[in-house]
Amino acid sequence: MKIFVTMKSLAKRKNYLTKIETHLSRNPKTLRELLKELVAMEVQQFNKKQTEEKLTAFLTNEDMELQAEAGKVGFSNIYIDQKANLHTAIQNSIQAFEDGLVKVFHNENEQTALDAALDIQEGDQFTFIKLMMLAGRMW
Repeated sequence: MKIFVTMKSLAKRKNYLTKIETHLSRNPKTLRELLKELVAMEVQQFNKKQTEEKLTAFLTNEDMELQAEAGKVGFSNIYIDQKANLHTAIQNSIQAFEDGLVKVFHNENEQTALDAALDIQEGDQFTFIKLMMLAGRMW
């Protein structure tokens, strides 16, 4: 099943949103199942990226321009040897949703319950917004 996922952090200064086409292996019945599957895909991708070795470490002008638009230019190196733990990552994502640190929208409708029935159709769009706590003092 093909869906589109958009992620946004309100801490980022630029509106850099990209719709990513994602293929699910099955049709999740709840938001909890969807989060588990998406996190599993991200953990697998992260762990795979750690083991890959690039033969050349350089950026083309086009790469630098694209990254400059996003606000950061770099080689995307991962400097830690530790692999991501799937169980911990899933727990963290569910806890973040329960704590209100992440908002999830399914076709512009906010999802407020992890275990409520979720009717996902081919080509649906999910938007994840990461909220940041503000630090400082009140006047």
